[in-house]
Amino acid sequence: MRKFLMVVCIVLAVTGLAMAQNWSSTVDVLGAHQNQGRGCAGCHAPHSGSFGSGHGGASDAGNYALWGQDASPLYGKTFKFGDNGRFVEVLPGSLTAGGEEVSGIMLCLSCHDGNLTANNMMQNWAYEQQIGLLTNTTYGSQKIPTLLGNDGTTAGNYYNDHPVGTNATISAGNGLVWANNTFTITPGSPYDQFVTNYGWPALAPGKWSNPWGINSNGQPYVVCTTCHNQHVMTVYTSTSKSQIQKDGGGKFYATYFFVNGPYNPNLQGKLSAGQAASTTQFCRQCHFGEANEANNTFNIPTVFQ
Repeated sequence: MRKFLMVVCIVLAVTGLAMAQNWSSTVDVLGAHQNQGRGCAGCHAPHSGSFGSGHGGASDAGNYALWGQDASPLYGKTFKFGDNGRFVEVLPGSLTAGGEEVSGIMLCLSCHDGNLTANNMMQNWAYEQQIGLLTNTTYGSQKIPTLLGNDGTTAGNYYNDHPVGTNATISAGNGLVWANNTFTITPGSPYDQFVTNYGWPALAPGKWSNPWGINSNGQPYVVCTTCHNQHVMTVYTSTSKSQIQKDGGGKFYATYFFVNGPYNPNLQGKLSAGQAASTTQFCRQCHFGEANEANNTFNIPTVFQ
């Protein structure tokens, strides 16, 4: 009888793992960034940049390849994020300045800033909520905002937004190592166990680019694309370089809000005390001091869907 129960437990465990590895989306994965049918050209105008998409003006001299939004109102502007404006970010003076401040912050704010660049196509309402993909009722009928600096509070106030920019640095430690302008993990460390239980999709070095910036002091800092993948709204695909639970890559997990890793808010109220939510685990990649593994607790599994 005990052997039978053991086999059943193993089968159920493997079945649960298989379900977690094979998530499939019910909507087009580009989601909200289909731009109401304009598709990729909404951001990546194939000819003449923002002028070709009808968004450019005389002041938009960036000529940034295949960018179809007007970012010129953001040039050189100062943003103060979080903690009463403690994290100050001064954006570059043009798109051609390059670097992660342009590709990872300015391009995102050229649509998502609700103060300086308010003239865009956004409805300031999370797409997943509009089409009914969110099944929990935390927000009720209240719309989830998507415009920073225009979220129903004080216009232009970024104090309640997660810091990004050169002062929003990422701390290493507990086995997460920053050296030679990249992150690595010490085998057998608390952070390595965290990767076994969840992963490190927001910090793992990418094949084509890395999800962080590097400031003048040589320290890594958070950009919008550290936490978000602007091209896939509903599915996170693990890779050999960015594995989830050391799955080897090529597996599929539920995500929402274009989050760059497994992140499923629909599991609210469905977890036991001995399980960790993917929504919590994602944040612990950078905020590791609050992780189970940093507090001598190593065997709490992550529930993905």
